[in-house]
Amino acid sequence: MAKSAARSTSIGKSVGKEISKKPATGRPASRAALTVSRPELLVDGSDAQFRRLVHSLFGFLVRHQTLREGHAAVIGLAGIEYTTLISIRHLSAQGDVHVRAVADHLHLSGAFVTTVTNKLETKGLITKTSHTGDRRRISLVVTPHGAELLERLAPTQAQVNDVQFGCLGTREFHQLLDMVQRLVDSSDRAIALQRYLADTNVKQLSPEAQSIAVAKRGKPRKG
Repeated sequence: MAKSAARSTSIGKSVGKEISKKPATGRPASRAALTVSRPELLVDGSDAQFRRLVHSLFGFLVRHQTLREGHAAVIGLAGIEYTTLISIRHLSAQGDVHVRAVADHLHLSGAFVTTVTNKLETKGLITKTSHTGDRRRISLVVTPHGAELLERLAPTQAQVNDVQFGCLGTREFHQLLDMVQRLVDSSDRAIALQRYLADTNVKQLSPEAQSIAVAKRGKPRKG
């Protein structure tokens, strides 16, 4: 009987060790589905680095939005009002500025920019005048008061921007500029595809079908 008891104890310890090795939650979690399929975006078959990129971009954009709102608050404006005002000021160096030029520059819809410029006009920061060659075309000009606000903000703005982008060298800066522009363009195509899939309830399309769908859908509205 002693041998039987000892054997039972040994078996119990062995089983206990095996149980302790198993996760407390039972079955191990199955591998999550890939969120991207292009081989250029996968590392050893994993999308972990792609997810890291996406989440890092989100983190950057949130922080940049915070900085923009801070710049705007200094001169008593909302973020988009400040962005529109300074865009009109800088675009004017290239010639006449109209709503479409600002919309294209900021990747927004013309209707949205019109709404924002109406607010800036009400605040006395810009003027709207009919174009001499086409009275339907409205020219946007920053007023002396609007220019004074931007000049007052510039020294602080420069210090903050220097710190935010201080990690970039000259070559990296130009590479980033090019990559971001291309990402804006490819994001437009992705939005068009996403809306098409939502409208048609299609689960998956071949690359060829995706190209056709995006072409038919056209450039998405923004703003």
